[in-house]
Amino acid sequence: MNPTHQAAALLTASNPFARGYDNLHIERLLLITYEDDCPPCCRPVHDAQAHLPDDELQLFPCLFNDDFAVISEGQSISDDLDERCQSTGLVRQVIYAVTGEMLNERHHLGDLYSLEEAQAMVHRLSFETGHYSRAWEISTAHLPEAAMLYLKEWVSNFALRQTGLLFELFTLPDCCGIGCKLIGTPWTDDNLLNNEGNRYSSLRQEQLDAGTPETLVNVLYLAALADVRLLIFDPDAAVLDGLAIFDE
Repeated sequence: MNPTHQAAALLTASNPFARGYDNLHIERLLLITYEDDCPPCCRPVHDAQAHLPDDELQLFPCLFNDDFAVISEGQSISDDLDERCQSTGLVRQVIYAVTGEMLNERHHLGDLYSLEEAQAMVHRLSFETGHYSRAWEISTAHLPEAAMLYLKEWVSNFALRQTGLLFELFTLPDCCGIGCKLIGTPWTDDNLLNNEGNRYSSLRQEQLDAGTPETLVNVLYLAALADVRLLIFDPDAAVLDGLAIFDE
């Protein structure tokens, strides 16, 4: 692993900017009990019976394997499906499993007992933009003094505020804060390749070559990876748990 990829992997092992879930998904599953000494299992209904309503699945005997289940009572089952299902059981409950992605990892968020309940949960977890917390205000303690001095010098020169490095700087005189508008987020390889034609490693090197302090580069990367669009450093703001703090 090259140094840039290694640094990125270490940074994102636990990203304190990560909030909410992307790509929320609902899957209808059958909760099946079978042999007395075995715990219940969940299987999706096979496509051939996907049209069946919940009341024609629940409390019916079924055949199942590691991949799917089919109702065996009152339904026509092809010889092929019958041969592929080696286990028998009883559907105790139809459940709607809600899953979502965070930083490209899929997580199970909960099980609901009707499609309407699952859809309501997805609605509550979603905004129109599809993302939580796209604007953050964090303490300047997350940057060393040298990096803050560099930022102040940089932002004082209007010509340098548009850096061309996928972030722009602006001042907040009333609170002595400095803001960064992050561009082209999230800074994943796939997204950057689609929109900028380069991987994150190239962007990171450009930022470092332009003199951007590495500590600032690291913080911006974590924020951009979580699809933050506005990041404000304010001396009076709270610290963000899990993000490095530098002594004054």
